[in-house]
Amino acid sequence: MTRELTWKVGGAQGEGIDSTGEIFAMTLNRRGHYIFAYRHFMSLIKGGHTNFKVRVASDKVGYHGDGLDVLIAFDQKTIDYNWHELNENAVLIYDSSRIKSPSIPEDKPGVSLCPVPVTDMAKEVGSAIMKNMVACGVSAAVVGLKPDIFDTLIQDRFGKKGEKIVESNKSAIKAGYDYAMKQFGVLKSVPEATLEKDGGGHVFLSGNEAISMGALFAGCRFLAAYPITPATEILYWALAHWPKYGGKIVQAEDEIAACIMAIGANYAGTRAMTSTSGPGLSLMQEAIGLAGISETPLVIVDVMRGGPGTGLPTKTEQSDLNELMYGSHGEIPRIVLTPSTVEECFDFTIQAFNLAEKYQCPVIVASDLFLGMSKQSLSVDDIDLEHIEIDRGNILTDEQLAALEERAYQRYKITESGISPRTIPGQKNGMFTALSNEHSEGSPVEIEDPETRKRMMDKRMKKLKDFDFGERAYEYDGPEETDITLAGFGSTVSQMKEAQAILEREGLKVGRLTVKVVKPFPDEAVKRVLQGAGHIVVVENNATGQFADLLKQRVGFHDKISNCLKYDGDPFTVKEILDHCEQFKGVTV
Repeated sequence: MTRELTWKVGGAQGEGIDSTGEIFAMTLNRRGHYIFAYRHFMSLIKGGHTNFKVRVASDKVGYHGDGLDVLIAFDQKTIDYNWHELNENAVLIYDSSRIKSPSIPEDKPGVSLCPVPVTDMAKEVGSAIMKNMVACGVSAAVVGLKPDIFDTLIQDRFGKKGEKIVESNKSAIKAGYDYAMKQFGVLKSVPEATLEKDGGGHVFLSGNEAISMGALFAGCRFLAAYPITPATEILYWALAHWPKYGGKIVQAEDEIAACIMAIGANYAGTRAMTSTSGPGLSLMQEAIGLAGISETPLVIVDVMRGGPGTGLPTKTEQSDLNELMYGSHGEIPRIVLTPSTVEECFDFTIQAFNLAEKYQCPVIVASDLFLGMSKQSLSVDDIDLEHIEIDRGNILTDEQLAALEERAYQRYKITESGISPRTIPGQKNGMFTALSNEHSEGSPVEIEDPETRKRMMDKRMKKLKDFDFGERAYEYDGPEETDITLAGFGSTVSQMKEAQAILEREGLKVGRLTVKVVKPFPDEAVKRVLQGAGHIVVVENNATGQFADLLKQRVGFHDKISNCLKYDGDPFTVKEILDHCEQFKGVTV
């Protein structure tokens, strides 16, 4: 039985590529298939090339796959850009209304060329805009599905526009289906729908949506952000859902203002956050220092993209790592979480708010475009809603403050842990000045004397000396002694898993390490895991090997580490990791 099917639709931006892919992916998700959907797009409103790839599987997957079984091309450029990805015996469906004689880049064994006048058929049904529905109907036919599988989604998506629109879309799907069945018949098959058998339902979720949802469940009720790809979906999801629960969303004039607003809201006692990408994070650096010295809780989400400058706004990268860890002037305690899955995007965002208030410092959740904007099927059991805990940290109660003499409260009191008791503005006897200048324990004015400065720095910097993220800090799978250990952080985890499985089938002993907290770094745990490693292949989406350098700095093993880097804007393929590992087969350190 088929274990998976990969499908892609491509064309110019502005002609319904995303809606075609979403309809196909969401329909199969509703049928109970495991889905992973990835969008490749340019920073243009119209024109250029975009595609939407869907991997349909019998098992949970976190990557869209190396190969391609079915390609729907609305233009010649789609064939040119994606032909190399086609598997043996793949199917190419092209719009013969626009591509009269397709130019084939190179020979591919057994590829079926299937011309379909998609645009003309859509016009016959009612409008060229419905060619996405014709394409869905064609897709259903060639993979052995019935056209009515789309009916529920069509009703949900277009029902508010009237029955005529609903029926027109169904007719377009039926037209594509009938044409393909008559001309080509069933050429591929979809795997068994197994997701519904796993539990009581499932969702189709992106990392960005999971972050916004996690913030809501964490009790966050204020989001200030400036729209920026690829983080804007966090803002969109919040706009759609947070107001139902008292949430407020502000589109700030820039990222500086957004970060300052989030700091102000947290100071006032409301759980608040801001979301951005690399350029916006750069603008926030001074404000991050403000949160650090004023000891105000702050949660920032950074969905990384290609840089520097404006860089590659719609492509993925992991090059903000050094900025995340060290950005801002001076030295402050901070926590940087790097979730690697959609589920962790949800969970780590909740934890970020707890940690920010517990340690009274900035906490950054670092994702990237690949994790943030890709969607995948999850069983509802994958997201734990039953054990969510809210920890507001060391906030004094009104009763505790009432027991103090007037003006006796010291906001920056030096304690054994370095964490001072906090109050919310308006609490009697809890008044304080949140200074951005250096200050003493309770004085409302700045100080400059060396002794007080050193004491306050020591107080802040010892907050995280006993920080422990527990089992969430890293994930290791493999034997104690390995030939090769794959190591990385964030979204590379799924490709590393698949590469590991292939290398193990070849007889190699392989480990896989994914670090999920890069600051404070889990030194001892990572050193213990890597102690028995042969070659350590560090997989990361940047040009300079920032994570590999971090490993060398924190745990050593310089002679074992090899950089497997990618910085062209695309996620890693499994083959690229395997090709890099080829040099180490049979070679001992």
